[in-house]
Amino acid sequence: MNRRTPIATALFALFATPVVAVAQTAPAAAPASRGATTLQEVVVQGGSARDDYNAVKNSVSKLPEDLHDIAQSVTVVNKALIDAQGGTSLADALRNVPGITIGAAEGGQIGNNINLNGFSARTDIYLDGFRDRGQYYRDTFALDSVEVLMGPSSMLFGRGSTGGVINQVSKKPSLKAATEVSGSVTTNGMVRATADYNTPTGETSAFRIAAMAQDGAPTTRDQMTVQDFGLAPSWRLGIGTPTEITLSALVQHNEDMADYGFPAINGHPVNVNRKTSYGYNDDRTIQDVAALNATVDHKFSPNLRLRNQTQFNYVNTNARETAPNAVGTVSIKGFTPLTTTTLPLDALSVRLQSHDRHIRDYSIFNQTELTAKFDTGPVKHTVLVGAEIGHDGYDNQNYYRNGSCNGVALNAAATATAAAGTSGYVACEPLVAPTYSNSPTNAPSVAGNRQGASANTLAAYINDSVELSKQWKLVGGVRYDRYIASITNSVNSTNTLGNTSLASADQTVNFTSVRLGGIWQPTEAQSYYVSYGTSFNPSLEQLVATVGQQNLAPEKNKSYEVGGKWDLMGGDLSLTSAAFQITKDNARSQIDATTYALTGQIRVRGFRAGATGHITNKWQVFAGYTFLDAEIVNGIAAGTQGMTPVNTPKHTATAWTSYRVLPDWEVGGGAFYMSQRYANNTDTVQVGGYVRWDGMIAYHQPRYDVRLNLFNLLDKKYFDALIPSDGGRSVPGTGRTAMLSFVYRM
Repeated sequence: MNRRTPIATALFALFATPVVAVAQTAPAAAPASRGATTLQEVVVQGGSARDDYNAVKNSVSKLPEDLHDIAQSVTVVNKALIDAQGGTSLADALRNVPGITIGAAEGGQIGNNINLNGFSARTDIYLDGFRDRGQYYRDTFALDSVEVLMGPSSMLFGRGSTGGVINQVSKKPSLKAATEVSGSVTTNGMVRATADYNTPTGETSAFRIAAMAQDGAPTTRDQMTVQDFGLAPSWRLGIGTPTEITLSALVQHNEDMADYGFPAINGHPVNVNRKTSYGYNDDRTIQDVAALNATVDHKFSPNLRLRNQTQFNYVNTNARETAPNAVGTVSIKGFTPLTTTTLPLDALSVRLQSHDRHIRDYSIFNQTELTAKFDTGPVKHTVLVGAEIGHDGYDNQNYYRNGSCNGVALNAAATATAAAGTSGYVACEPLVAPTYSNSPTNAPSVAGNRQGASANTLAAYINDSVELSKQWKLVGGVRYDRYIASITNSVNSTNTLGNTSLASADQTVNFTSVRLGGIWQPTEAQSYYVSYGTSFNPSLEQLVATVGQQNLAPEKNKSYEVGGKWDLMGGDLSLTSAAFQITKDNARSQIDATTYALTGQIRVRGFRAGATGHITNKWQVFAGYTFLDAEIVNGIAAGTQGMTPVNTPKHTATAWTSYRVLPDWEVGGGAFYMSQRYANNTDTVQVGGYVRWDGMIAYHQPRYDVRLNLFNLLDKKYFDALIPSDGGRSVPGTGRTAMLSFVYRM
């Protein structure tokens, strides 16, 4: 049990994580106020802007650019930090945000599955302020930064956002011509190349395209390979004029192997070699992603702005995946599952289950916002009025492979009079030394349930940011959402033995969300705030449902937060801290790949702190700590009362620092710490805590950089991602790995 945290970590927690932006210079004619006063210019010494970890501003149009003026915790992970750490995926970037844990592909879910502050953020990932609901593995080749807004925010973003929102910020064209190409290779054999080309196309327009291709093994795990490529073109018109138009796209192709990790026995992940994999050689996850975005931004005057944005997302997934389902023994009677045993591991086997499907997932949303600034006497207002309309579509054709173990059929439920069971138990493999082969020919792929779903969203919202004086500000907003969803399943409990899928269901949810906050800024370098926010999660939010789920009330979430943000050393170093409580009522939990049940009430009380910026002109840091006291307060599902929610560690911390030892040489390194957590909501599978150490050395020139990254320096065995179903599975992290990269700027 990790009840004790080192004193150094506890002290460090007082001064560590989210990011405060460098103050911007306001127009000279602006009235005297925090948002409009000319501030002291901050000059960062030691390294060009492209190497600075400190974020400049927030990019979400619904929020102020200056992070001091946001009454919530915000963490910005920018490109400089991602590059320094050798990150290539959204998951890599988010490891810098304490309080975030990684889930893995499960059931109908594929791609990035993330827990934020103890709650699933599966549908809370955004791209340029729009919901990026598609199920795919997200790369960073086309991103400038990743922003994490903590706490319920349905007033700003609509349904979801219990623990917060993750916004990916795309690279945008500029009027300065630039070209950058990069290449890297790892000791695992992973080869990767990227390119970023920006060119003006006129006096007020520019075009930019980013590209990526990679092939090889992303980790030290057996069988894991990727073969991906992507393009992200964008065109920006009217730069610097009253009307600006931005057209952008993301096209990506992924051909990867899914990793379902290790099953559990005796309350822990099985203690086998971390390279061990329980899939077949012909498994694959093939994805084609397309995202199209059009934004029109018109300024009628300095005080009146109209913005309209439309985004279309489409993800097509063809998956043939095999997962470890249970550990047990094999005899003449076939496979017998166990949860506890005194047998040696080499006397045990693992039952494998197919997770095959063809998913088509799309959404189209339009958002119109009017921002007006005006005064009522000495009080200054910034009012945001908006409307959103959107449509989601989902189609999932499931397949299953039923096989045998030791000559005994694994799907004993199938009978001559009932439709064939769709459990998809394929075969058994030795737990310690599975054979890496193709899926058995005696377990052919058969079409199973087909899920179809659609949802429509209508919303209207208004928010007022009030400046009472230079030191005091208030924020208040309200949003009304109408969410209409319908689902169908081709098989259900009336014609398939043991199946819990609904034949069909319809649901309409009307919900009003609120957001309130107060900010006190006694000086330009200090900002203190209190805030309250709500959010909601409809039971059909993910467009899948089981018996009874369509009648479940929405999950309702509320958050209280108090915090502070400070600038030190003339703004070179920013500190933040906050205490908060998030409560979810009508909480649901995942029982298996297709079944959900009410869990009751979940409450998370926590504290977070952070530091980012320059300590000296040669030394910079990005660090943070989060404490989460999470509990299922009122559990309805059996065995959940008083338990800790799945994948919610009590302590997480991250620290990354770099130092310019010579004008051209930089060394850096850091650690990612996570205390123990559980792989299910009944706390019967415990996953131990860990510290992973990484290092970096780089040589910089004006035209190029050479960097060597070392991951998991001490070769620590740890578990990176957790999967809650089938008793809880745990995915091992990578072993010691080195990556050499080269970046050239033209």
